[in-house]
Amino acid sequence: MDVDLPRTVAEVTAAFAGYEEALVADDRAAIAGYFWDSPGTVRFGIADQQSGAADIRSWRWQQPPLPPGRKLFETAISTFGTEFAVVTTLFSYPGATARGRQTQAWARFPAGWRIVSAHVSEIPDAGADAGGGAGPV
Repeated sequence: MDVDLPRTVAEVTAAFAGYEEALVADDRAAIAGYFWDSPGTVRFGIADQQSGAADIRSWRWQQPPLPPGRKLFETAISTFGTEFAVVTTLFSYPGATARGRQTQAWARFPAGWRIVSAHVSEIPDAGADAGGGAGPV
């Protein structure tokens, strides 16, 4: 199996960037479009969980926008062949003491790259130096 083929990494990087842009802009339709439209799609949040794309869409439409100033740190993209990838990142917000963790499994479909599984968690009171102090990505 080919791991981290440059073209595949670039494709997933672009898909992840588009998802992040939609998330920060609170573009709920675009966010939903990045998830695999299947009952098998799963998202575990900090204090919630959704099973299936319809459940994820319903949950997303009920959520307030993200706080301003979201920053990503230590984003890593690993691809396996040309059809599957895992994206991990840390995130924070200005003035918050907690740091977030985010993992997404992406798969290539005829319509493009889609999130098939997502997990978001929080590191309470992580402080400014959590995650190795890397700068935003």
